[in-house]
Amino acid sequence: DRPQHTGQRRTVAPKFTPTAIADMEAEIRSRTGEVLDRLPRGEVFDWVDTVSIELTTGMLAILFGFPWEDRRLLTFWSDWSGDTELATVREMDELRWSILQEMAAYFQSLWIERTMDAEPGNDLISMMIHSEAMNQMRPEEFMGNLVLLIVGGNDTTRNTMSGIIHALDKFPDQRKLFEEQPELIPNAVQECLRMQTPLAHMRRTCTEDTEVFGQTIKKGDKVVLWYLSANRDEDVFDNPDKLDITRDNARRHLAFGYGIHRCVGARLAELQLRVLLEEMHKRRMRVHVAGDVERVRANFVHGFRKLEVEITEF
Repeated sequence: DRPQHTGQRRTVAPKFTPTAIADMEAEIRSRTGEVLDRLPRGEVFDWVDTVSIELTTGMLAILFGFPWEDRRLLTFWSDWSGDTELATVREMDELRWSILQEMAAYFQSLWIERTMDAEPGNDLISMMIHSEAMNQMRPEEFMGNLVLLIVGGNDTTRNTMSGIIHALDKFPDQRKLFEEQPELIPNAVQECLRMQTPLAHMRRTCTEDTEVFGQTIKKGDKVVLWYLSANRDEDVFDNPDKLDITRDNARRHLAFGYGIHRCVGARLAELQLRVLLEEMHKRRMRVHVAGDVERVRANFVHGFRKLEVEITEF
């Protein structure tokens, strides 16, 4: 919360300004095209692993200045840090702890390496090190902020990249609109974020007694903000369980949260999703669900572990 949150957010915010994001678009488009061009034709493959994770890890590696050859560790660590399905399996506690220790050791080595740089880098770790608001953080605070940025950058984009494919296959009339009217792509991104809502909720602890809509909430009470419910609110969205890429208020979704804690990387996620759809359309790719669909079994992350698909053309 304020005031610590204000300084910490200002530290990383320059990486996500409209100008900074625009500067990244060419590289995002190039890497997206490379991934799509490598996809097999005429055979079933897992979209989550081959596309969603590959594009997400590449973007995270760029943001953190993370060694490219180790980029898949980022989503691997993210899953073990924030995936409640994994975290609640007690038989895996020892394994999970060892993986998180491995993550901490790796980032500690990067932290030490960046502190020795003659000139501050443009990656998030360097920005944190050289920030007055963050350079005196305790190790556990540093790791907490890193995990927050990694999980935020992984879950939202990765699961919406998969959710887009699943939704367009489920609603073929909307896929036809996408194919015939590519100018709808920016709005389609917002509608798919609304439908997918990759993080289902966020929990907060009340800091003082208050009353909301006649309900008394006491200091220390835990409250849950259900983004998934808000994004299917029938009082706001007509026919909310249907994908409609022409929906005129699709942007009113809460997939990125709201207020001072709204996702700092929201515009970057939107850019990645828009570029993916544009590059798919440019290649006239039609992606069909053609095999197993395995969802994340958790009430926090609303996503896919596996999405087997096959590509044809339109």
